[in-house]
Amino acid sequence: MTLGNLTGISALADVESRSISAENPTGEPGQGGRRTEGTGANAARDLGQGWKVSPSIELGPGETATLADIAGSGCVTHIWLTTHVDHWRRLVLRAHWDGDEAPAIETPVGDFFCSGWGKFAQVNSLPVAVNPNGGFNCYWEMPFKEHATFTLENTHDEKVVVYFQVDYWLGAVPDKSAYLHAQWRRSNPLLSRTVHTLLDGVEGPGHYVGTYLAWGVNSTGWWGEGEVKFYLDGDDEFPTICGTGTEDYFGGAWNFDVPHLGGYTEFSTPYLGMPQVIRPDGQYQSQQRFGMYRFHLPDPVRFKEKLRVDVQALGWRSGGRYLPLQDDISSTAFFYSGKTSTARPDAPTHDVMEIC
Repeated sequence: MTLGNLTGISALADVESRSISAENPTGEPGQGGRRTEGTGANAARDLGQGWKVSPSIELGPGETATLADIAGSGCVTHIWLTTHVDHWRRLVLRAHWDGDEAPAIETPVGDFFCSGWGKFAQVNSLPVAVNPNGGFNCYWEMPFKEHATFTLENTHDEKVVVYFQVDYWLGAVPDKSAYLHAQWRRSNPLLSRTVHTLLDGVEGPGHYVGTYLAWGVNSTGWWGEGEVKFYLDGDDEFPTICGTGTEDYFGGAWNFDVPHLGGYTEFSTPYLGMPQVIRPDGQYQSQQRFGMYRFHLPDPVRFKEKLRVDVQALGWRSGGRYLPLQDDISSTAFFYSGKTSTARPDAPTHDVMEIC
């Protein structure tokens, strides 16, 4: 099982392809398109069964819907999902592996798909693709040995409509397959002279595979001098891996500033990018906001016992000195672990998810 590699795609495999959607909520063979009731029933009233009768689901205020409930051994290979842009931070995506009550994935749906600010931006990475206008796709390998469930919670006080499809296969999973995890955190604002934690309390063995940051700037000037640090296994005060700056970690340089292109310049590549730059409009949208991702697919950060990851928020002040910033930082950390879930005493609450 490899990601982003066509080598071996021609090989036959002893697995069975399945797909879950509102048209086939169980994923069973031959059960797609058989619905007689659903959100498209009125539009299909002249055509009847088999003609897009149930293309989506509705979630009432505070309701949690089960997107997929899969029994057996297998691997989720692709998720497509879309909903109105207003709901990208109001819907919480969770995934549970092999019957564990604690979620391995718990993040606002927009942030899971590198879209944390409630505005569309094209994302062209290998594990995550976001296409016009709000088509969310992910290709993370998500193996499970006994059971997998995906749920979506509506934290809003209004009804939400969601379209989705979960593609997977059933069959034997290699013994050393690890479980995908995704954790979301927000500092709003970050306390002065502190760091924003991307990940903490994780026990190994495992490997870190990705970071998405939605960064809201609360000060004037440049904001990305802070280092991203990985504290591996026995590291305490000082890390094993220490970067040279925020824009450097995301594969850019010199403030992402290309003067002849108007300054901050968006980019999106297979492993890293800054696909979103939200500029002030001179009226109500007063602050700059950025969306950045870095996927460690060819270079995963491996740990045996434990892992902690954080990022500093630094700008410049007069005299060429660093300025600790108090910015609005949201992060989604992606990692694989041999454990089905990780203890999370600082799980996100609804009040920190709203875009404000």
